[in-house]
Amino acid sequence: MVKITYVTITFNAAHCLERTLNSVLRLEYRHVEHIIVDGASTDNTLRMAEDYKTVSDNADNGHTVKIISEPDNGLYDAMNKGLGAATGDYICFLNAGDFLPKADLIDTIIKNSRMEESVSQMWPGVIYGNTDIVDNNGNFIRHRRLSPPEKLSWRSFIHGMLVCHQAFYARTDIARKFRYDMRYRYSADVDWCIRVMKECARLHLPLSNTHALLVCYTEEGQSTVHHTDSLKERYRVMSRHYGHIPTFLMHCWFALRQLLKR
Repeated sequence: MVKITYVTITFNAAHCLERTLNSVLRLEYRHVEHIIVDGASTDNTLRMAEDYKTVSDNADNGHTVKIISEPDNGLYDAMNKGLGAATGDYICFLNAGDFLPKADLIDTIIKNSRMEESVSQMWPGVIYGNTDIVDNNGNFIRHRRLSPPEKLSWRSFIHGMLVCHQAFYARTDIARKFRYDMRYRYSADVDWCIRVMKECARLHLPLSNTHALLVCYTEEGQSTVHHTDSLKERYRVMSRHYGHIPTFLMHCWFALRQLLKR
């Protein structure tokens, strides 16, 4: 059976964490690992995580909950800790405030990726899907503007991050080869996804589009609050992977497209 690891990074997230925990708790699929990496929160976050672990253990739902709570060097350092602790076949990073849309989500993922029809060595390197944007209360706002392409490759991200990080399930044996690059403050997730997909291409592993809604993503976040800095950093990431000239020309097209929309 396929085992899925969700990693949730928290720091003083008590105001939004409950809907994230509840969405994992209600998953009907039994082979789930949920790792909560807390940066030594000073609010009620850790107590919520511990209560959630107790409820999950008592529910006899087959889920395993692990909690790591200690100071860290920021978001991507915490994500590297989660990556190192994961034991599932696939790993997905589910932010505090984000949530899974339905109880049978993993059954949908496995069915739509046709994983039951292939041996584990040939399971997709990445499984991906759609994202809905929600507000701070978890209410639907809109479908994500950038939608996943029918056929995804590492070259796809020159057009932007077409797949939301929380809708990107990477095979753990591949994901563990690449740590999040701590040189980046806002866009190490983009860099990491590209490197994972490059490795999938090298290994001739498919990237599977589930054609399903995989996550409800809370709009407010570090890349939203620090939008300009995030864009500058993302430009550096793209230049690193795609070259300076293609990246420059693509951003010229981005700017022209915005002008044409006015």
